[in-house]
Amino acid sequence: MRRQLLVFLLRWLLNSFGLWLAIRLFGNGYTDQAVDASIPIFLLAGLIFSVVNSVVRPIVIVLSLPAILVTLGLFTFIVNGLMVYISFLLTPGLEMTFWHSVLAGILLSLINYIVSSAVEVQYETLQKET
Repeated sequence: MRRQLLVFLLRWLLNSFGLWLAIRLFGNGYTDQAVDASIPIFLLAGLIFSVVNSVVRPIVIVLSLPAILVTLGLFTFIVNGLMVYISFLLTPGLEMTFWHSVLAGILLSLINYIVSSAVEVQYETLQKET
């Protein structure tokens, strides 16, 4: 239970950082608006993204399974972008176009993959030592 809580907190912080990085790299997609959001806004966005990813994403994956199979898995980029887009819609003070959300979803996937791999390798080495 304690490890699951630590993993959730780590993912929450990583998602918050990834959303902040995505806004800084890709912008929000609207040329006339600048994003001046603070750290609590991105922490809230990361929490919302973590919850949306845990609850809504499995349902969307099952419903879009035919498209995922036809595109040989490439449609999952669109699903990830949709999760980011929904998170931005639910977060007050942040907004992003759908296609910028797809790019942000790719970035978040890379960040989560790299950190999850590093944490798993570290956990396995700790298990072997004990």
